[in-house]
Amino acid sequence: MTVIRLIARPMLASMFVVGGIDSLTHASAKVSKAEKVTDRVPTLADKIAPGLPVPTDPATLVRINGAVQILAGLTLATGRMPRLSALVLAASLAPTTYAGHPFWEEKDKAARAAQRTQFFKNASIMGGLLLASVDTAGKPGVAWRARRAAHDVRREARQLAKQAHAEARVAKAHLS
Repeated sequence: MTVIRLIARPMLASMFVVGGIDSLTHASAKVSKAEKVTDRVPTLADKIAPGLPVPTDPATLVRINGAVQILAGLTLATGRMPRLSALVLAASLAPTTYAGHPFWEEKDKAARAAQRTQFFKNASIMGGLLLASVDTAGKPGVAWRARRAAHDVRREARQLAKQAHAEARVAKAHLS
């Protein structure tokens, strides 16, 4: 792991660990804003996975999101499954940002500006998380390995075709 990754991952993850702890300990304070999103979770979950027992209590859903952010934040910070962790954090940040910073609903100019700043700060962090989710740490990614394997298979097929053609000529010469 490079020094940059060693420093950047914990820095990026810190917001989620701290925010997740706050969500676990102060869930009831976040419920009023979270209800914009949490009211839709049971319906969405029922569409995706019918019969899955999904909590409907907004405070419980806030705590679950907080726990997910803590776990994914810690795994990102420690470099364990960093790509998956970053993707999970990006997914958890989207509803949090939508519910927590709806600047378009603010009437007061100063409050709208503050919410807009927080919204776009989160959007910027999401961009960093998406970059982290595709960071292969200098190792070939799945797409590159798939292209390389396909290239190797094509090369091998051409070589086998040449060999088969040469052997067919030799066999034809022996038959004549």
